[in-house]
Amino acid sequence: MKGNQQIPNVHFRKEWQERVKTWFNQPAKKIARRNARAAKAARVFPRPVAGQLRPVVQCPTARYKARARLGKGFTLEEIKEAGFNNPRVARTLGIAVDHRRRNRSEQSLRTNVQRLKEYQARLVVFPKNVKKPKTGDASEEERNAVVQQRGTIMPITKADDAIEYRAITADDRKAERAFVTLRKARAEAKYKGRLDANRKKKWAEKAEEKASGGKKKKKGKK
Repeated sequence: MKGNQQIPNVHFRKEWQERVKTWFNQPAKKIARRNARAAKAARVFPRPVAGQLRPVVQCPTARYKARARLGKGFTLEEIKEAGFNNPRVARTLGIAVDHRRRNRSEQSLRTNVQRLKEYQARLVVFPKNVKKPKTGDASEEERNAVVQQRGTIMPITKADDAIEYRAITADDRKAERAFVTLRKARAEAKYKGRLDANRKKKWAEKAEEKASGGKKKKKGKK
């Protein structure tokens, strides 16, 4: 070796094969997860696999407030408006209740109350005792026709904003262009204070002229 260089000290004996993590059990784990899901579905039948019904809420912060998602539970006010006298009764029917949440707007209240009423309309209640069914319990035919709900219960659906297209007519071409309209609106907003002052001045002059009998004072040097 030439010069004052570092002495070669290569670390080849690290036993890296003993510390390598492998996933040879991945196909078996896939089967195990599938069996676990099937076992859970059989255990909770006829209840939905996903669990309880959740409300529609808006995400926090100004950045995400326009986005809707599923919340923790319905408010006590929403439960009452939907026709439940006791929140505990709602919990027994698969409805999540959150006593800490509050309704900040009338729109959220109406949305979730409507969601609860739709859920009640679709609900099939199995009797605790088949021999002594109570009022509101499903009949034998309804119970036999029940299919277990898989996936999210009543997922959020976006309303499609349908845009109507039409051909441009001759009247549209004669009308004022959109670009000109936007420029005028922009100028109006920019010079609003100055324009308002000029208008007030003109109105005052007209009122003064009307009060003096239509005689307008001529401005001149004395």
